[in-house]
Amino acid sequence: MALPFFYTEFISSADSVIILNEENSKHIVQVLRMAEGRQINITDGLGTICTAEIIEAHKKKCTIKIIDTQKKIAPANNVCIAVSPVKNSSRFEWFLEKAAEIGVTEIVPLMCERTVKQFLKFDRLRGILISAILQSQQAWLPVLHEPVKYVNFVKENKADNKFIAHCEEQNQISFKEKTGQLSNELINQTTILIGPEGDFTKDEIDFALQNNFTPVALGNTRLRTETAAVVAATLLCVS
Repeated sequence: MALPFFYTEFISSADSVIILNEENSKHIVQVLRMAEGRQINITDGLGTICTAEIIEAHKKKCTIKIIDTQKKIAPANNVCIAVSPVKNSSRFEWFLEKAAEIGVTEIVPLMCERTVKQFLKFDRLRGILISAILQSQQAWLPVLHEPVKYVNFVKENKADNKFIAHCEEQNQISFKEKTGQLSNELINQTTILIGPEGDFTKDEIDFALQNNFTPVALGNTRLRTETAAVVAATLLCVS
């Protein structure tokens, strides 16, 4: 059986003993009822996974001793999903969970002209990402950026491959076909823009094209914002 998986913000190479926070301690001692001598896995979300032994099963400050450390190589390709938050917070949270499980490396909440949801509970959203990497037992936590204005992000983005998914009738290329081509190339970073409910405005689309974003179609049906973002993430990370 796989060892229980936990997260702590930073693991130093010099650390041999770690005192866990109250949340982790309570889960280990009161929920899982683990005692001294039992083992867990713990990650800092920065590529480090440690196997550790519980040496003091205290419900508020559980103490563990590291017995093995592994460093996982960072993903070769950086996948950034820049997506407008949606009005229904649970839908955006669902996207974050799935993006982390799939292996997205960066997520940017994109403030567009038609974005309705302007205020995000950043700590809650980051907590969802942490839970998702623990569930999928990953060592790399996606970077969740602060919300950024659409124009600023598009103008300043320096990705090797830049795409915008929108619903206007234009000569979009199939994103599925394009990601198949990308899988055979050495790519440093790929960014895709996913618009709000109601899509990007024409001015926003034109501005992206002027800044070398390629228009793409994610399929033959009109997708919700969060669904489109998951489809894009899957095509980029799994293909």
